[in-house]
Amino acid sequence: MPNIITNANYLEELKKYSEVKFIDWNKLKHKTILITGATGLVGRFFVDLIMSKNRNGLDCKIIAIGRNTTKAKKLLNYFDDNLFEFVAHDISKNFTYDNNIDYIVHCASNTSPVQYVTDPIGTIDTNVLGTKNLLELSAAKKVKKFILVSSFEVYGVVNNIKKIGEHDYGAINNTILRSCYPESKRLSESLCIAYSEQRKIDTSIVRLSRVFGPTMNVESTLSLTQFIKNGLNGEDIVLKSDGSQLYSYNYVGDTVTAILKVMLEGKTSEAYNVSSEKFDGRLRDFAESIAKYFDKKIIFDLPTDVERKGFSNSTMTILNGEKLKNIGWFPLDDLNKKINVTLDILQSTSPQPPSSTPKRTL
Repeated sequence: MPNIITNANYLEELKKYSEVKFIDWNKLKHKTILITGATGLVGRFFVDLIMSKNRNGLDCKIIAIGRNTTKAKKLLNYFDDNLFEFVAHDISKNFTYDNNIDYIVHCASNTSPVQYVTDPIGTIDTNVLGTKNLLELSAAKKVKKFILVSSFEVYGVVNNIKKIGEHDYGAINNTILRSCYPESKRLSESLCIAYSEQRKIDTSIVRLSRVFGPTMNVESTLSLTQFIKNGLNGEDIVLKSDGSQLYSYNYVGDTVTAILKVMLEGKTSEAYNVSSEKFDGRLRDFAESIAKYFDKKIIFDLPTDVERKGFSNSTMTILNGEKLKNIGWFPLDDLNKKINVTLDILQSTSPQPPSSTPKRTL
């Protein structure tokens, strides 16, 4: 996970997203946001975006929660900034904080298929106990809004629905290990609704699709990150299936603006899909874009037993994003452009640049 904060292309991305007009940035002036998973794919961009905006007078304090201070110091360049505070903590354990908090965004979660089958208990604890601990903190601090960052996985297997709306649900097989992730996300969402009703906390849920972007950890076992890792290493792109699965994708910058939009304008006890038709496509198409960029080919390889246990059974997960669109959110570009931006940044900061000259997908 390289520190990309000085990369010119990444700084341009932060500038672009810090200028979106559909977010009322003034609502964040002099506020404090606590965010968990601050060194993860989404949390890291969130922190960088707010801190970038602070340079232009936003004056919004970030309390970043993560498990590892050493890792945080490598990825987050704000430890000397008065508007940034890092707290090393396992959010599945009880958490208290002495000072004021206006907003809480819960991003922390195991998101790797291998983690689902090698650490299912830790996956459940982070999602369920972590959410409960943060909701208790929300009640104690009387926060303006609690945001749960959830997942398309809560829908289960719904291959018969072309576009999945917020009230569409399919089956989840509780007797397989990887169900620890979607079921614990479902329970986390139920906790939000329960705390909204019983403890009068303003909660909203943001359901993400498959997220990618320059803040991703290329050592992750997620398919998208494995494709990118192959390309960065000068290798052919390896698909563990025929790639015909239809998915919605989220670029990390659009993901963060969606979280902010729901945080400021989302309705209490409501869930919002983060999705746009511009980011829908086959898994193979995503892989082919990366292969074309690096002038490589796609090869097919049977998954290991551990990998297979972590795979999703869903072959079509296209989310309906109309609800979020109706409150004013939209992505800034299209899928291919954001794949290129991601690869430009990661290639220029990778310790192992590809040996061949990359080719553009557009």
